[in-house]
Amino acid sequence: MSPAPVYAGDDGALLDVAEAIAADWAALGVRGSFLARNLDTGEQLGFDVDELTPLASVVKVPLALVVLDRIAGGELDSAHPVTLDPARSSVGPTGLAAFRHPATVAVGDLLLMMLSVSDNAAADALFGLVPVADVDARLRAWGCGELRIRHRLNHMYECAAGAAGNDFSLALELAVRDEGTDRHTIETLDPARANAGSAAALVELLRRVWCDEISAPWATAELRRLMGLQLFTQRLASELRADTLRWSGKTGSFLHLRHEIGVVEAESGDRVAIAAMTRAGRRAGVAADVDLAIGVAGREAFEVLRG
Repeated sequence: MSPAPVYAGDDGALLDVAEAIAADWAALGVRGSFLARNLDTGEQLGFDVDELTPLASVVKVPLALVVLDRIAGGELDSAHPVTLDPARSSVGPTGLAAFRHPATVAVGDLLLMMLSVSDNAAADALFGLVPVADVDARLRAWGCGELRIRHRLNHMYECAAGAAGNDFSLALELAVRDEGTDRHTIETLDPARANAGSAAALVELLRRVWCDEISAPWATAELRRLMGLQLFTQRLASELRADTLRWSGKTGSFLHLRHEIGVVEAESGDRVAIAAMTRAGRRAGVAADVDLAIGVAGREAFEVLRG
């Protein structure tokens, strides 16, 4: 039996929303953590906000910030060309990862591909310029110690293949079977060995980016712009799309993991940062009901937190 969630909320109404979201997720067989924070008032709600979770493609946000910081400091040139060969590229269904022929792309456009369509090949090309250890060290120097960067994106697929061969269904079965245990057959699903972080750490990173309290103002502004170009709308954006709202986010998906982080900004001036980190308890490559539950959670949180 799963332990009861640990709730966070600044008053009874906020706690009620946090409890309702947790109950909705539990009814779908979903474990996870959730945090939403008004960036101006500091009011927040959520549950299990300090639980460490493998980040999947959410790791591309801190990676992008470190790369942008290097560009802002003159250590990298956003126009620098990088050639990717599909024979040695990373696995993934989108962007350069799906290319069949070599391509040369500038660093700035690798950032665009990584954040707009979650391109794994673009991300690992950037890790080739700023190594994993350097990204992790920079985050710790910035005081983001709860976000740990330990491997490239392709390592997730290498570990899954090592455990299940080319059988994605078996890899998914192993991921679900090991959920809630201390044993992870697939190494990159173990928070102690994966790129990992908590909802609290991710929301704090977003707050610092949106308030220009980390890196350089040019870098944070460019990260906000690029996150606003994400094309995936099936999760938090599904319930936060309106002419009066702007959503800037980043999804993360791998086997039974379905995450999204981001910030919703209203014309009224309200700004709410959200981190939704989920782990499904059933074998399903597609789970529209889980995506919808993430979207509903974001909308309910935004509505109660807006001024």
